[in-house]
Amino acid sequence: MAKQTKLDLYKKYQSEYIAPKDPVFVMVGPAKYLTITGQGAPGGEHFKSHISALYAVAFTLKMAEKFAGHDYKVCHLEGQWWAEDGTDFRTHTPKEWEWRLLIRVPEFIAKAELEDAIKSVMSKGKVALANEIRLEELTEGRCVQMLHVGPYAEEKTAVDRMHEMVEGKGLHLRGPHHEVYLSDPNRVPKEHLRTLLRYPVE
Repeated sequence: MAKQTKLDLYKKYQSEYIAPKDPVFVMVGPAKYLTITGQGAPGGEHFKSHISALYAVAFTLKMAEKFAGHDYKVCHLEGQWWAEDGTDFRTHTPKEWEWRLLIRVPEFIAKAELEDAIKSVMSKGKVALANEIRLEELTEGRCVQMLHVGPYAEEKTAVDRMHEMVEGKGLHLRGPHHEVYLSDPNRVPKEHLRTLLRYPVE
């Protein structure tokens, strides 16, 4: 039997995941994600439990698809961050932050496959939040994007540079702050964390 070719969405859509040290414009097409939403400061047990649920469903779904002949690489964790009143979430206390955690999945993933994966995870009785996972499509379109290296709390300098570039072109940011976590904070020192920052623009 011929070995399956594992789909790598980062390679397939590499123009959407460039990680420059200076802000650039990129075009981000429609993409499917597993998502789970919540509110509050990152890093606590509440936040970690949402991440655990997302990964549990993502890997259960991936293994089911692999056995069905559609193998693919599980993508990095991503996050969208905003404030309920539409202002910059950083001007609010962390307990007020709204967030959506995401893991991108291939286009062939459908609601039925997700529901089967959730049932499988829930049947083990260890990940109660798995039932909150949704399948959503995002279309961000034209975005400004930049790589931040260092602690998450020090992203402001990079974000300010992105704001300046966008405003210099007579454009405006729209949609929530979007992060793609290229490093695992459990394995990489804070000063070496690599995070792709993105904002849709218009």
